[in-house]
Amino acid sequence: MALDVDAVRARFPALTQEHAGRPFVFLDGPGGTQVVDAVIEAVVDYYRTANANSGGAFPTSERSDALVEQARAAMADFLGAPGPATVKFGANMTTLTFHVSRSIAASLRPGDEIVVTVLDHEANVSPWRLAAADRGLVVRTVDIHPEDGTLDLEGLEAVLGPRTRVVAVGYASNAIGTVNPVAEIVRRAHAVGAIAYVDAVHWAPHGLIDVVGLDADFLVCSAYKFFGPHVGVLYGKLEHLERLPAYKVRPAHDRWETGTGNFEGIVGAGAAVEYVAWLGRSFGRAAAAEAPAGPDGGRSTDGGGSVDASSRRRAAVVAGMEAIRAYELGLFRRLLDGLRAIPGVRLYGIADPARIGERAPTAALTIAGVHPRAAAEALGREGIATWDGDFYARALIERLGLAEAGGVLRAGLVHYNTAAEVDRFLDAVERLARAA
Repeated sequence: MALDVDAVRARFPALTQEHAGRPFVFLDGPGGTQVVDAVIEAVVDYYRTANANSGGAFPTSERSDALVEQARAAMADFLGAPGPATVKFGANMTTLTFHVSRSIAASLRPGDEIVVTVLDHEANVSPWRLAAADRGLVVRTVDIHPEDGTLDLEGLEAVLGPRTRVVAVGYASNAIGTVNPVAEIVRRAHAVGAIAYVDAVHWAPHGLIDVVGLDADFLVCSAYKFFGPHVGVLYGKLEHLERLPAYKVRPAHDRWETGTGNFEGIVGAGAAVEYVAWLGRSFGRAAAAEAPAGPDGGRSTDGGGSVDASSRRRAAVVAGMEAIRAYELGLFRRLLDGLRAIPGVRLYGIADPARIGERAPTAALTIAGVHPRAAAEALGREGIATWDGDFYARALIERLGLAEAGGVLRAGLVHYNTAAEVDRFLDAVERLARAA
């Protein structure tokens, strides 16, 4: 069953906003999506019924702890993780990566090597560079093919060696939309005995994550990029979570969740997963809700319900992400075709329609004669939200030679966007290009 975008939009209260008498168009998803109704309700309900710190011997604290563990189990199902114990929450992906990189670096010796890429968001580069500077480690950087914005896999192979200890890579570029062959990169990292650390922030709202299938050692994402609140999520293999030194205060009950948690946000993140599962049950493969357990169906569900319930939720999440991916790629094809037809517009990243499956529905473009900031401001005046600049993918924008020119204009589609919104954006871009 095809995704019903009207039914989807009805669940996002923010989408009813207007600007100058016209519906507001949210193409700013790569910076943070709008929030689904179930998340808002879950956060409000938490404040009304369960607002307490963790570990108390009284009902609201007990209720809070139970809700957090339910959210942890839901997030394990979202990620395809082997159990809730492998899922940790934090402020955001950046904070979690600084935390984990410090612990990993403490286990390394001077001269050991960390591999990062030009394609990545700085949140998966700067923490490793700073940790390397503290510990006397060596950082190797993998370049891109600038003509299509894909990672240079031969360059990756050239920098891997016997001293490689960490390979940090993004699942998808938040700037130009390139989707990396993550499973292959993880395989190559493991072949030299390195840990694979995957930034899945930009991929999480657009495609399925299966940490077991990827064999990732760590994977991080942020719930506010997939319809939830400002909460970061970390998956780690138990062998690493239990082995690595942890920087925490002495009484802390968890080695990785430091300080008082954003419990209401965590509960909201769990509700975001349930929304994706709803998509699968409503618009995904038939009988997704009743699907038997797959290869990951034996997951532990400590704190999160039965194995059968977990397996059904995972099946619904899989179906939901498949429905999202199919709808978004169709919508992005419309955007891609329209941009390619406008004189003066240049699209960065993979522009070949035949390779559309190798990218996320995120368009990074320049308009000849129009500064990206000026373009974003003009679109904003028309009630169309986009982003401009480098989006913390600084090395990539520098590599493309665009840093001094203000970077790019970025329009990101998600599954609540419509064909009418794409056409409205294209019309506005065409007018900007003509007027330049």
